[in-house]
Amino acid sequence: MAANFWTSSHYKLLMDPEKVDMVQPLDRERGITLEDFKLIKMSMANYMGKLAQQVKVRQRVVATAITYMRRVYTRKSMTEYDPRLVAPTCLYLAAKAEESTVQTRMLVFCMRKLYTDDKHRYETKDILEMEMKILEALDYYLVVFHPYRSLMQLLQDAGMGDRDSIHFTWGLVNDTYKMDLILIHPPHLIALACIHIASVYNDKDTVAWFEELRVDMNVVKNISMEILDFYDSLKTNIDEKTNMALMKLPAKQ
Repeated sequence: MAANFWTSSHYKLLMDPEKVDMVQPLDRERGITLEDFKLIKMSMANYMGKLAQQVKVRQRVVATAITYMRRVYTRKSMTEYDPRLVAPTCLYLAAKAEESTVQTRMLVFCMRKLYTDDKHRYETKDILEMEMKILEALDYYLVVFHPYRSLMQLLQDAGMGDRDSIHFTWGLVNDTYKMDLILIHPPHLIALACIHIASVYNDKDTVAWFEELRVDMNVVKNISMEILDFYDSLKTNIDEKTNMALMKLPAKQ
């Protein structure tokens, strides 16, 4: 595992937003729009979160799994790589990468427990076959750095080490995985954006602290705005839109 983000494969794999937001040609042929694409990825992130609770792995595993899934879809289509199989397989792979191994039979059992329909019904062999495809799609780069790593120290330094601030900011970081931010920005900047939102929300004066950090506040504020825009988008009826998007995926083979 690389100890330094700036020399890691994660840093080298950071992408421009335009490349992350690219719907693959096979998916476009099925009528999947950019909005559909984002909604399906968010739905699968939620699915992985539910599965993780069932198989009892920690949040870091979920975050790594979601990052894998989002990386895969910058290179592969949802038409060829069914998200309903990719999501649990990424969780299985991330659990191994984060040394919290999950048995495939337990994963399959929990998948059936959560969803009884045929679209989510996959077997152990399906997960193992998809694992190899995902590894190839990721070029075997499994190192992921997360905002959690620097968050606690930054909160302490900012004078926001109280329980409420930690809980609030941690929740913001969790929600950033419902977006593609981890593919675009260094994780410490995502952490700082969440602290920035938390400080404004809780009326904490962190202006001088941010100035001392000598980070590009335009980038931090832009990330903050992306997060707030995401929350605004949740005010619309996204469940119906998500279901419509999922219906555009091909029938399970």
